[in-house]
Parts: sequence; structure tokens; C-alpha cells
Amino acid sequence: MTVEQPLFLKPCFQEKIWGGQRLKTKFGYDIPSDHTGECWAISAHPHGPATVLNGQYRGQTLAQLWRDHRELFGNAPGDVFPLLTKILDARTELSVQVHPDDTYALKNEHELGKTECWYVIAADEDSEMIYGHHAKTRAELTELIKEGRWNDLLRHVPVKAGDFLYVPSGTIHAIGKGVMVLETQQSSDTTYRVYDFDRIDKKSGQKRELHIKQSIDVTNVPHLDPQLDITKKQQGDAVITKFVATDFFSVYKWELPSGKAAFRRQEAPYTLVSVLDGQGKIDVAGKSYPLTKGQHFILPYGVKEWILHGKLSIIASEPGIKA
Repeated sequence: MTVEQPLFLKPCFQEKIWGGQRLKTKFGYDIPSDHTGECWAISAHPHGPATVLNGQYRGQTLAQLWRDHRELFGNAPGDVFPLLTKILDARTELSVQVHPDDTYALKNEHELGKTECWYVIAADEDSEMIYGHHAKTRAELTELIKEGRWNDLLRHVPVKAGDFLYVPSGTIHAIGKGVMVLETQQSSDTTYRVYDFDRIDKKSGQKRELHIKQSIDVTNVPHLDPQLDITKKQQGDAVITKFVATDFFSVYKWELPSGKAAFRRQEAPYTLVSVLDGQGKIDVAGKSYPLTKGQHFILPYGVKEWILHGKLSIIASEPGIKA
């Protein structure tokens, strides 16, 4: 059956030791506590599945749709829905961590690896990320980690609202204090902690587990910044920024200061959409659907064309070749 309407989704929220309240204050979400770190906005992962809010599939999870109605996704292959969209609120810094690639993760964790990227929604003054490291060899990496020489090892980069960072698997990284990002990633929840600032988890009274061997195994050495070909084009009244196009996903920003813009999907079987700011509407197959900040939805395979109206700032993504 062809479905020609957006599939709006109810997110799932995750409490984190480093989380805060900005998912509520900025987006109006009903969060579980004042240390809520993650909004799993478009997710079929078992640790936080999103639920359809409208139409004939209302009440079903995205995982159920992927399993039972693959036609909604152009009969795309794969055992699991390949992408996961999150919003993260880092009241304090996240752990220094690294994610494995597909080969290592499937063998050792029985799920996909994790390549991801961040669009910076908001950042306090003088905010930064840990992004990469300075070790030239794996032996040096091992030595610096085991000796806890974090100032010598870790690479710090300043960030501000509107920045975009691509984080391939094997990249040591940490989102910094006071930063909020929209993250597009492979659908994986495998994280190897390298360092956690010796924090104590109040629930357990213990330091959180580190994964030193796995981290050394999977970290890319030496670190090389990926070369991005970021492009912009005018489309109707909108500016379309293409941040990245990889085997895993393509990610775009649709910025509509006012007016309207028509879209036609070319090759991707479906599109993931997150409204970061503004309000307006989307026209699909002769019907209009209101849009406002904090909404997330999928344009399924049956939706080939749509028109945006209003003032909107949107991050959209599509599955890549591997996905």
C-alpha cells in the first residue's frame, strides 16, 4: 500500500549523568527529569523506539513498521532500520569515547557500528568538543591512555551554533559542556568509554565502566580530519545546505526564512526530517500538515514531492549506500 503522508513520531528520552533541562526549555518536550540527556527522535533501536503519532499506523513503533511494512521504505534491505536521529543536551561534558565500525561491532556487539555526525543547535560561549587525538602510533595511543595523559592525547576544537562535525567510527570524541546537537548516526548504541573525568554515578555510587582495550582496538591512528564538501543552493525561497553524503547517510539543512520551497526526492527511498526552529506547514499529496519546532517525521517511499511553507529551520537525512 502506498502511503502519501508524513509519519510523525513520538520520541523516547534517555536520562544521562551529563544531561540537563534544555530539551524541555528549548523544545517543550515532556522530559522525565532535569538530567535528561538524549531525545531519540527518529529511532527503531530497541533501547529507545519512537512511536508513530498519526495515520493508519498510529501507535506502532518504527521498528514494527520496518519489520512489517517494508514497502514504506522502498523495500530497502537490512535487518534493522539503519539510522537514528537524536538531540543531545550536554549540561556537562560527555565521556571521552569512541565507536567501532560495522565489522568490529557486528562481531563483538552483535549490532551495527556507529558513524555519526553533529549539527550544533546551541553552544555556550567558548564551548568546545574533543575531536580526535595527537598520537602518531597505536603504541603511543596505548601509552598515553594507560598513563592518563589526557592533555597530551586529546584534541580540542571550538564550536558554535550552526557548526557541523562528521564523526566516522574510530574517532575519539566528546561533546562539550553547554553544547546541544542534533546527531544523525547509524542505529547503534555501542559506545566505548576511554575516560570519564573520574565522575561518580549517583545511582550506583561508582565510577562508570571504561572500555580501554576495545577503545585502543578501534581508534583510528593517526587521527585525520575528514574532508567535507559542504555545498549550498537556492531552492525556491529556501537555502539547501548539503553537509555530507556517505555510505551511511546524507545530511542536509533546509533553511526557509519565509515563503515556500518545493522538493522532489530523486533516489533515496525515504527521508528523515527534524524541525529545529520556526513554524509553518508541509503540503503532501494535496493535504497540509502543520509544522513547529521539535517535530520529527519520516517522508516514506510513497511521498515523492512536498512543499514547505513558513519560516523553518530543518535538518533532514537520507540513508546512504550501505544503509
